Amino acid sequence: MTTAKSQSVKPSWFTRFWAIVRYELLWNIRKKLFIGVFIIAFIFASLNFVLPAFYNVHENPYFTMTFSAGTLTFVLFAIVTSMNSISGEYEKGTIVPLLTKPVSRTMVFLGKLFAIFIVIVLTYLTLYLYSVVGGIIVYGPQSNLQLVPLNFIGDIIATFIWVAIVLAAGSISKNSLLTFLLAFGLYVALAIGGGLVGVLSDNPAVLNYVPGSGASGTLNVSGGENITITENVTINTLTGVSTGTDSIGMNLAKLALYPNSDVSFYYINRLQLNPTEPPRLLYTEALSLITLRSIGIAFVYITVFLFIAWFAFKRSQILE
Repeated sequence: MTTAKSQSVKPSWFTRFWAIVRYELLWNIRKKLFIGVFIIAFIFASLNFVLPAFYNVHENPYFTMTFSAGTLTFVLFAIVTSMNSISGEYEKGTIVPLLTKPVSRTMVFLGKLFAIFIVIVLTYLTLYLYSVVGGIIVYGPQSNLQLVPLNFIGDIIATFIWVAIVLAAGSISKNSLLTFLLAFGLYVALAIGGGLVGVLSDNPAVLNYVPGSGASGTLNVSGGENITITENVTINTLTGVSTGTDSIGMNLAKLALYPNSDVSFYYINRLQLNPTEPPRLLYTEALSLITLRSIGIAFVYITVFLFIAWFAFKRSQILE
């Protein structure tokens, strides 16, 4: 009796949850595609150190404070960590033995989501440590290193928008290839569409409400480091501001430095063969509003698409 009773004891909620997390972590770590994207991300980060040498840029104290993994990295890491998480289980038939364990579908979904979070956090932590060390070596002493964690947090939030989109696509389609095509196709469409709106339209504010870089403006402060790229092109490492979800981290850091600053948005007619018309001021917004709005929009996207993914996974039929 005692033996039978001990065998019937159900593992604790945490034990079952962590078993799913470990299962998903091992699956992600073993993916060759993930390792490939990890290497590509480091190559992209390294270009930030190599390219300035071609333009004789040797000092930039704001590099680490304005570093971001970038939109393409957000999308790629979301795809490689999430694409097979649900759809792959259906394709390989492993979803059946997984759900025969003493776990609910909600627990499976949350365990997979938490494992994805761990993988992305550890990957970005490595990438950011590399960028800080490399930035100091290549660009010299860095200012405001205490603000780098804000960029890190912003990149995690921006990536999870795409994680939620990928999980939703995978839960509905149950097909990894279709999931990839839907997610990457959406990224390409938003990148092209956003680029055209940003260049041609005098109403770029619509870009604030879709995942991506958003509208481009100028921070009305004195600061940053002017870097000459070519004879006629000079950029400032600090005063450029993008309003989209991809720039949450950088805007948080800039907001910490300039809490009462404003951002001005201009229209430049690029269709003229010989541009003579000066930039036209469209509107001005507080940096605090831009930052809080992008965070709010990001969490709306994350919440909506994760709910869709969870609901589709919970309601899906499994054919043995």
